[in-house]
Amino acid sequence: MSALALSVLLSFVSAVAYAGGAIVQEQVALSSSGARQYAPLRRPAWWAAVALNGLGALLHVVALAYGPLSLVQPLGALTIVFALPMAALFVGRKAGATAWRGALMATVGLAGLLALVGTSGAPSSD
Repeated sequence: MSALALSVLLSFVSAVAYAGGAIVQEQVALSSSGARQYAPLRRPAWWAAVALNGLGALLHVVALAYGPLSLVQPLGALTIVFALPMAALFVGRKAGATAWRGALMATVGLAGLLALVGTSGAPSSD
């Protein structure tokens, strides 16, 4: 597997981890509403969400080691796109047509942005 392909794969997995962490944190916050201020901190699910966010950050940094910032950073925006179907699948949250249109527009915009990013012949600084 080439370094660029590995960078893209790591960026995708990072975005999925971030999206999962956001969904779990939201569910914990919703189920803790009306409780004391620091009640979510006592729940293992909250710490699982923190771990997912940490994993997402770690994978993002590793992806930067294999690919350029101009590729990895825009792929991080896929977190928003991945969160929509993941929330529908795992939490049962229905998304309306507006949300799906927004996800489609974000994906098309990202594809357009990545199409404009050229590869540089200059070596990256290590």
